[in-house]
Amino acid sequence: MIAGIARDQAQARSAANAIPARTWNSGFDLAHDTYNGILAASDGGVYYVLCSESLREGGRMFCLDPSTGSIRQVGDLTAACGEAGLRSIPQGKSHVKFTEHAGRLYLATHIGYYETVDSMERMGRPPDGYHPYPGGHFLAYDLGTGGFHDLGRAPHGEGILSMTLDAARGLIHGLTWPTGYLLRLDLRNGELSDLGPVSLQGEAGHGSSYRTLCRSLVTDPRDGAVYFTTADGGIHVLEAGAQAARLVVGEDMRKDYFGCYEPSSAGNMGYHWRQAFWHEPEAAIYGVHGNSGYLFRFDPKIPCVELIERLTSNPSRRSGMCDQFSYGYLGLTLGPDGHTLYYLTGGPLYESGQRIRGRERTAKGESKGEENLHVITFDLDSNRYTDHGFLLLEDGTRPSYVNSIAVGPDGTVYTLSRVRRNGQMLADLIEIPAPLIGWQSSIRG
Repeated sequence: MIAGIARDQAQARSAANAIPARTWNSGFDLAHDTYNGILAASDGGVYYVLCSESLREGGRMFCLDPSTGSIRQVGDLTAACGEAGLRSIPQGKSHVKFTEHAGRLYLATHIGYYETVDSMERMGRPPDGYHPYPGGHFLAYDLGTGGFHDLGRAPHGEGILSMTLDAARGLIHGLTWPTGYLLRLDLRNGELSDLGPVSLQGEAGHGSSYRTLCRSLVTDPRDGAVYFTTADGGIHVLEAGAQAARLVVGEDMRKDYFGCYEPSSAGNMGYHWRQAFWHEPEAAIYGVHGNSGYLFRFDPKIPCVELIERLTSNPSRRSGMCDQFSYGYLGLTLGPDGHTLYYLTGGPLYESGQRIRGRERTAKGESKGEENLHVITFDLDSNRYTDHGFLLLEDGTRPSYVNSIAVGPDGTVYTLSRVRRNGQMLADLIEIPAPLIGWQSSIRG
């Protein structure tokens, strides 16, 4: 009991020293939760997508100019795909990490209009007068002209869940939702190849055929090999020129420290890596396992997965509990200095000395309860972990449903969060000013 009261008091004290996050108003009242879909580009702009669940209006892309504090709408995703006025289910979101190359931002679109069946999200069926969802598109946005280029549409009427750009070979690889078809787009000739499903029936499956799908594809720039995971812990590779992916032999993601999962169970990511990226200096993949929050390093040439550090918040590390977002967090990125990782993750709340717990189970990716959002950095050179504390918005509320991150050249962190505005909850851009992160000592609250 005494320890519990102390936790409450420590939380109250730390709230007075919480990191204040600035909320931006993009002017899009339909904005819903965004996953990935943000980038601090070389022209100084912060580009991001605000998603929509509406049948009438799709997602929108915006750009913040930090030097002037102005936001402009860059485009409507449905119009960018050439589908405005078709009365089809619109392009509701972008679910992929943006990639910049040769003056263009590369992204892809996804459905935002769903039905809930057995507590799980399924493709929305069109009502009378509407056509089915036509499928997600690969897009390029020209930073110079401000125009979109439609590069190709996914087959089978599925959205594009994740993608990776192989700039050296002019290839984009993507994975669709809900079935999980692996796609290859050749930017040189526009040819789009369907390489088939990678994990049974993916999130379109039922029972033993159900598998959550990988949210992060990674390209090895040395040879063009594309790596991804499956919920049962397999690491798979699509080698350059191959027509199908193969299982990496000799290593996997089934680690005791990650936890124990039933691959056909919905509501968690199983043994998937949640977010991952290629680290050029070490010729290796760094990533985080979503449910446990463990940072790992994967050397594909050995192959070997090495666990490094648990990146969850200090309060989560002390409590020993998983955080509230059922899939874990996508907000992991390498900073502009090339060796500092930034991670946005949850932290528990306490009341009367007891941790406030959310729902035990859910069948989809969502928050199971309220939590603090902590800013974590990890220096790859020194292996230094720092919890900089948790965030509060200007109105005293906590950011929530945060699964995106971008870091500007000055260290300012940008992400997309639920905010309360004019009596309604919607998603918008928030900013974590760089001086508040600094290189302070680890916060123990």
